[in-house]
Amino acid sequence: MHRERLLSLDFFRGATIMAMILVNNPGTWSATYAPLRHAAWNGCTPTDLIFPFFLFIVGVSIHFAYERHKPVGLHRKIFVKITKRAVILFALGILMAWFTLPLERMIDLDRLAVLRIPGVLQRIGVVFFFCSIIYLTTGWLAQVRLAAFLLVGYYLLMVLVPVPGVGPSTLDPETNLAAWFDRLILGNHLWSQSKTWDPEGILSTLPALATGILGMLTGQLLHAVKNPAERVTWIFLSGSALIIAGLVWDLAFPMNKALWTSSYVLYTGGWAMQALAASHWIIDIRMYQSWIKPFLYFGMNAIFAFVASGIVAKILLRVTWSSNGTTESLWNYMYQHAFGNWMEPSLASLSFALTLVLVFYAILRWMYGKKIFIKV
Repeated sequence: MHRERLLSLDFFRGATIMAMILVNNPGTWSATYAPLRHAAWNGCTPTDLIFPFFLFIVGVSIHFAYERHKPVGLHRKIFVKITKRAVILFALGILMAWFTLPLERMIDLDRLAVLRIPGVLQRIGVVFFFCSIIYLTTGWLAQVRLAAFLLVGYYLLMVLVPVPGVGPSTLDPETNLAAWFDRLILGNHLWSQSKTWDPEGILSTLPALATGILGMLTGQLLHAVKNPAERVTWIFLSGSALIIAGLVWDLAFPMNKALWTSSYVLYTGGWAMQALAASHWIIDIRMYQSWIKPFLYFGMNAIFAFVASGIVAKILLRVTWSSNGTTESLWNYMYQHAFGNWMEPSLASLSFALTLVLVFYAILRWMYGKKIFIKV
């Protein structure tokens, strides 16, 4: 396969961003359809596929971005470029966490002392950094072995190592080894809704690297197999094998997004391969492309869509006023008056989220038409 831009990858990235905006912004969290919610703890809903799809796409993109540098390896110029991009992604994540603070508390040192350090963009930045280095310094077989080592090693850590202050290993929310390690290293800089563990914590980032590696391996498979039908078949069958392996491992090490368990990596990685294989066959090989433009708008400006949608949501929640002794946000006012006062709650909540997707569709379509692409 040649080095041309894969429209299917841009489509896949755009569809994932659209799904992220949809599930992150219901009109009200008290009324959402089950597939649009994360699993309460163990398990995997369609919503739980979104974040690993991001990391998988990062891995595939690493191959296409750095494949031409592979013969030279990791030299100073490319290392600086990789580091710069990873730092920007991490900093954007910190900025979004800082933006959640009330205006008058943004420079309050007491609040900054508990500012959340982990996050989605932070994990994407870390995975991009280490996976890029791994890609440029190892071959595909070493990458397979490293992914296996990370997944098996993480499994053994989580199920065999006693948790200090707790006792025998546990996979419960506050008493597992990853939660203990997060408290030890990050202290008060954890997810505000838990304060005792973080869904994007340090130890669980190790198996997340394996998700990125699966993407890199898929990118290399796209290049290695010349025949289009064979290429798609290999990716599809590999994805099927990972899904089955994830389901089997789930019996001993339950799928869990917050812990990013090894079974979760295999299962979600398998579905990512299936989704990319189907997209590649339809869009790049069969050339059915007339319908993909809306997804390309999101996929070509993914970082902007991610950050801007998060900031817009925070602004709508931050703008508040008092009426009849109660405080109401602009978010709730818009939701109630546009949808909540005449629709069934779950449908109203979904309609509000879809409206936000459409707002960003209009913005990103304009940016696409003006050839404005914001990269990091």
